[in-house]
Amino acid sequence: MNSSSQVITKDLIAQHNLTDDEYQKIVGILGLDHAKNRHLVKGVVSGIAGYGNCMGVPTVGGEIVFNDIYSQNPLVNVFCLGIAHKDKIFLGTAAGVGNPVIYFGSKTGRDGIHGATMASDSFDDQSDQKRPTVQVGDPFTEKLLLEACLELMSGDLLVGIQDMGAAGLTSSSCEMASRAGNGIDLDLTDVPRREPGMTAYEIMLSESQERMLMVAQAGKEDECIRICKKWDLDVAVVGRVTGDGMLRVRDQGKVVAEIPAKSLADDGPRYERPYSPPGYQDMLTNLNYDALPDVKDANAALLSLLESPTIASKRWIYEQYDHMVRTNTMVRPGSDAAVVRIKGTNKALAMTVDCNSRYCLLHPYEGARLAVAEAARNLVCSGAEPIGLTDCLNFGNPERPEIMWQFVLAIEGLKDACEHFAIPIVSGNVSFYNETNGLSIYPTPMLGMVGLIESADKTMTQWFKQDGDAIVLLGKTKEDLGGSEYLKVLHHREQGSPPLLSLETEKALHDFLLKIIREGAVQSAHDCSDGGLSVALAECCISAPDIRRGAVVQLPLDASRLDALLFGESQSRVVLSVKPEMAGQLLNRAWDSGIPAMKIGTVGGDRFVIDVEQGQWSKGCRIDLPVDQLYDRWAFSIERTLNQT
Repeated sequence: MNSSSQVITKDLIAQHNLTDDEYQKIVGILGLDHAKNRHLVKGVVSGIAGYGNCMGVPTVGGEIVFNDIYSQNPLVNVFCLGIAHKDKIFLGTAAGVGNPVIYFGSKTGRDGIHGATMASDSFDDQSDQKRPTVQVGDPFTEKLLLEACLELMSGDLLVGIQDMGAAGLTSSSCEMASRAGNGIDLDLTDVPRREPGMTAYEIMLSESQERMLMVAQAGKEDECIRICKKWDLDVAVVGRVTGDGMLRVRDQGKVVAEIPAKSLADDGPRYERPYSPPGYQDMLTNLNYDALPDVKDANAALLSLLESPTIASKRWIYEQYDHMVRTNTMVRPGSDAAVVRIKGTNKALAMTVDCNSRYCLLHPYEGARLAVAEAARNLVCSGAEPIGLTDCLNFGNPERPEIMWQFVLAIEGLKDACEHFAIPIVSGNVSFYNETNGLSIYPTPMLGMVGLIESADKTMTQWFKQDGDAIVLLGKTKEDLGGSEYLKVLHHREQGSPPLLSLETEKALHDFLLKIIREGAVQSAHDCSDGGLSVALAECCISAPDIRRGAVVQLPLDASRLDALLFGESQSRVVLSVKPEMAGQLLNRAWDSGIPAMKIGTVGGDRFVIDVEQGQWSKGCRIDLPVDQLYDRWAFSIERTLNQT
């Protein structure tokens, strides 16, 4: 990436009175041009592949965004979807006084001690010393643990069960006890451990992976232990449920800790931190577009956007994943949403992960609403009705009023959008203190959203299917250049107001699109997002796994800027392809539903052509490129960058 893309970030750093030398010390050589960043990308991809592939969990999709601001704080958020019978869901609760508390899984080590506190800390030049607090994972043991859990759950054995996550045995025990209004007596003497001389403190706070805590029914300990040993797991009875509400920890017969379980789990301090917008916020949002030259070479601009790492194909990454294991995957990586069938039914689930952190930097409230809208639109384009989401809210230091302001507004934006779309937020987590030497990441409320496809044979993908099909645009193109990938890549600016979003218009689009997809009236559907309309159209031509198709498109120029038409990121827009005889009827139905719609072109040929009509603002414009050239620049961009020496 060109280091000049940091023009605006340097202005932000000026708020901290940093010199250029200090700035370079914080961020280093920027983007994927930096060998360390290329190393990190390869390591993250390898780690996800190595764990998921070994466990037999298909990796079916994701969101990958590149920005220099993450150079010292790369984010890796993982969303995993499971399917359960609703009458066989187990909760993390320690009910039943006298019931045994059983530890099973891997042995406890010193890896991961203070992992949770490291995740709630900012970094500086000495932060490499903290890295050993990261846990060591073993996917093969995790697979055995998974199978053991399923077998334990299939019998009448368990009262409650929970994994040991942040703060390990401490959090799992106190949370399970608190939910039931009970206490737990723990005896650490028999806790399996892989290192000698571990103190009670280390055992309780270790975050070693592949460990679970279960509360079994009294008298059924032996059967639980037998199942765990069958799967070659360490297992031990380490405590009993009590009725006094206390988490009591013993080691070698001595009480080493005693505290009400509820105090640890539910009575933590509630912070009412001050919040206010940063002094540079107006500088961010106030962009003089008249001072920016309009696009001169639309062909070159399109190619530059297609090879931008955020827009470019992620094939180099997802080809390292097993996305077909278990044979349920219907739509593989590369479309708006991944789709997996639910065996034994005619239903399927669609999944997507979305967030535009640049929008959230420029306007946290609108950015969060836009994230919800885009995720929902991606699901609808696949033929799914959104039914729920989980979030990972990544922010800087909340003790700084401007970061807390970003957090508060993002939460309000998520709430308002989800309430309007009737999408419940069913889970999530918060990651604060993502900053180095006082430089924070952009606010990044990453969303994982799931949708239901009632009839799996109505699943939709984004690529053009047949020559001769009509190309239809749903939605209205406005002059929405603020915060766009075009401004970042072509003008090296991350400024302006993000696109305006009408929740009412967006919901009407979803309802109409779902209806016509279910009726079988659509050949393909793809939402317009990063890079705008021209990039969306190009992706429809080149993103199919087996064949590439050209298109000829005509667009009216009813705006003052050509680049806004081609590369602006106006919301609530979808590119469809339909059989030619269906186009007229579909347009009429769209307008009757309050959705602006127009036929803009035809699928076919081996070239990608966009003709912009001459109008009062322009002498017209023509994009005319071979589809194979588009594909080459888009499909291999990340691979070329990562393989440079």
